[in-house]
Amino acid sequence: MQITETKKKSFFSGLTGQIIIAMVLGAVLGIIIHNSISQEAAVSFSNKIKMLATIFIRLVQMIIAPLVFTTLVVGIAKLGDIKTVGRVGGKALGWFFTASFVSLLIGLFFVNILEPGVGLKLDHVDMAAASEVTAKTKILSVENFVEHIVPKSIFEAMATNEILQIVIFSIFFGLAAASLGSTVKPIINAFDKASHIVLKMVNYVMNFAPIGVFGAIAGVFAIRDAEELIITYFKFFGSFLVGIGTLWVVLVVVGYIFLKGRMTELLKRITGPLAIAFGTTSSEAVFPKLTEELEDFGVKNKIVAFMLPLGYSFNLDGSMMYMTFASIFIAQFYGVHLDVGTQMAMLLVLMLTSKGIAGVPRASLVIVAATCGMFKIPVEGIALILPIDHFCDMFRSATNVLGNALATSVVGKWEDGKEEKLDIAEEN
Repeated sequence: MQITETKKKSFFSGLTGQIIIAMVLGAVLGIIIHNSISQEAAVSFSNKIKMLATIFIRLVQMIIAPLVFTTLVVGIAKLGDIKTVGRVGGKALGWFFTASFVSLLIGLFFVNILEPGVGLKLDHVDMAAASEVTAKTKILSVENFVEHIVPKSIFEAMATNEILQIVIFSIFFGLAAASLGSTVKPIINAFDKASHIVLKMVNYVMNFAPIGVFGAIAGVFAIRDAEELIITYFKFFGSFLVGIGTLWVVLVVVGYIFLKGRMTELLKRITGPLAIAFGTTSSEAVFPKLTEELEDFGVKNKIVAFMLPLGYSFNLDGSMMYMTFASIFIAQFYGVHLDVGTQMAMLLVLMLTSKGIAGVPRASLVIVAATCGMFKIPVEGIALILPIDHFCDMFRSATNVLGNALATSVVGKWEDGKEEKLDIAEEN
């Protein structure tokens, strides 16, 4: 009995337990506010209490750029040469594109089987609400794709938290440092110490996570009638959960195939980051904490530093699944017939266009709107999914975290095996 009580105390005093409590309290407060005051007052309350989430996310964003830069430079320098970087990068991109394709395919499969948009009647849809999203569809141009990848200034990239641009600069910087050998060792050591300082800051920032989650959840429930939304969008949301649940099963099974019994340990370690991503609908908010957990899990810091920033640009599995699901849902609602060939073409378009929008707010919806326009589906249909999007975003953000944790762990294991073979060869 004593042991059980100790475990319970340990859980609820830990970060994950505090976040779960914060979610429940936030939902309860939001529902009370929603049912007891006017809509205008509820909106005002929501805007104010969401500032707690905004503060937390901004604190995290404050440390992402220095963390990515310092850890990645050290990681590249330790990898040693272009050949090794190319090998790890090739494995990473191979995994990312395969995972993206499978995620898109799962969304495509379930939206066609369950047909949540067929025969659906939605009254009082606010089409004007979609204007903010559709206005951003211009970002999906070749020029903007290049701009999101190649930085013109590392300082601008850091100021705007353009992770992919920071990655590109850090790779060049790290390779150049590695090529100069021992003469730059003091600088690499300084970056290494700086990265540990930033990771220490992560511990301080994460103490604010439950408060941020509380504010995010309370703010949403204060202005949304969750029960009415779930009833109205029951078929859409239920079908989405079937799809995202299937994706989780696939990811976990793949994890057990490659990591064996250690997958259970990985899942336990990332429970906190998953809860934060779920509560704040931001996978970016857990980047520093996920870095720390994966290193504690045993993945070498040079692999974590290389894989995670790339993953946040190329490996958003939950968002990928949602993109095909939402695009076909809108087509079904408007009665736009898309044959199998057209749907597969849409899948390939989504596969490519989704890779150039790292750091774009509400990126999934922006891509869905742009894709609808390409395939003659009414772009204003994005307004159909806006009311329920926040709840979908909770699940896809958590799925993004799972996908990146798995990809980093598996590639880390592959590289460990590669290094062991190289060590044996050198000894012989």
